[in-house]
Amino acid sequence: MGRIVRVFLSGALALLPIMVTVIVTAWVGSLVAAYAGPGSFLGNLITSLGLNIYGSSNVAYFIGLGIILGLIFVLGLLVESGLRNWISNSFDWFMMRIPLVSNVYDVSKRFVAIMDRNDDQDSLKGMSPVWCFFGGEGSAGVLALMPSHEPVDIGDKNYVPILVPSAPVPFGGALIYVPQDWVKPADGGVERLLNVYVSMGVTPPKGISSGSMQFAKEAAAKESAPKNAARKRAVRDKASSAETKA
Repeated sequence: MGRIVRVFLSGALALLPIMVTVIVTAWVGSLVAAYAGPGSFLGNLITSLGLNIYGSSNVAYFIGLGIILGLIFVLGLLVESGLRNWISNSFDWFMMRIPLVSNVYDVSKRFVAIMDRNDDQDSLKGMSPVWCFFGGEGSAGVLALMPSHEPVDIGDKNYVPILVPSAPVPFGGALIYVPQDWVKPADGGVERLLNVYVSMGVTPPKGISSGSMQFAKEAAAKESAPKNAARKRAVRDKASSAETKA
């Protein structure tokens, strides 16, 4: 009896990814049908585009849908032809002047930027995946994104920002400023990090060898050396000026 149960569970587990894929696809399809299918508010707008060409409502819906898809394709051609910045700036100019809607537009634009495959340095694809070891090397580590390599002086230490995503939806998370020597570069890129969080850790991240850790430590020391020297000079100048006044 136990073997029969194990065999059945093995088959169910083998079928589970396919079932999840079918269920999610069906859910997305029903969501699209509810908001953009015939009879919905958006569907009625699409149908009204086709009614000028054909009298039947069902045929008019597909004609209107074809017109919209064609316009999206033309927009894609314009973007690919080098007008991306002009089109993006035009959309931004219009949407950012609408109260409340501008906030939703800004957040959605940032979400899309994460998945954008273009080499735009201003997009969130420019973030760097890093390991952050809370408490220093050898302590608990978290895989995070570094939005900027520019350190922030807090007291006598350099702090850098890291964005710790949430699983399984990596578009949220916490922005934390941590000491610069807690952070080490991570391999795999942003897409690898997203896969790790979406899978809730089932997809493992790439590790860091001891050689890479030492190289990262030396690079961080070289990068922070000029600022540390400037800070020490400023402290010495302040101390000498205080002694002169005394």
